[in-house]
Amino acid sequence: MENKVYDKLDIVEMRKPHACQTNRWQIIRMGMDIRIKCEHCGHIVTMTRRDFEKK
Repeated sequence: MENKVYDKLDIVEMRKPHACQTNRWQIIRMGMDIRIKCEHCGHIVTMTRRDFEKK
């Protein structure tokens, strides 16, 4: 299984779309937790790195 490397300000696509019907997110914080921001509506979500890599 390949581990992907992500950097701050990268754009990622999640498997399931957000309520605003887009699945493109910008990474705005990296660390033990990852904070992502919806490209369409600006909603911000914080999740653990483990949860992020699953999605």
